[in-house]
Amino acid sequence: MPQVLFLCTANYYRSRFAELLFNALAPQFAPDWNAFSRALAIEENWCNKGPISMHTRNACRQRAITIAEPIREPCGVTDSDFALAARVIAVKEAEHRRYVEQRHPRRIQSVEFWQVHDLDASGPTETCDLIEHNVRALLVELGSDKPNSAHSAEAKR
Repeated sequence: MPQVLFLCTANYYRSRFAELLFNALAPQFAPDWNAFSRALAIEENWCNKGPISMHTRNACRQRAITIAEPIREPCGVTDSDFALAARVIAVKEAEHRRYVEQRHPRRIQSVEFWQVHDLDASGPTETCDLIEHNVRALLVELGSDKPNSAHSAEAKR
């Protein structure tokens, strides 16, 4: 099954919401696909409380998305995570490009960048709505690919 890897700084809020939303909607739009998420700078998770952001929890609750228990802790990205993914999306280029370039320079060409702000520049409703818009567009694209979606996605890069 082809997979999408969502990346953000700490794997606590934006990438986790993108993963949960994608997996909730994929059966309807792109049933052959699955998503997972990781942190580019897991060490920056020091001030976060619990395994997942309350904003992610609230956005999921508003969309009737169940978060499986126990909720996993944030995870840092590894080279094998990049290798598993047919598509890799970092949620904000201005924030995440430098981490990819510094820590995973061989992978920079495979990363797509969205423009989704964190709480320093956007409220949680606006952020989660934009993630939903982007995830839905991605799912429509993936669902319209030929049966061998992973290879079609790879060819587009």
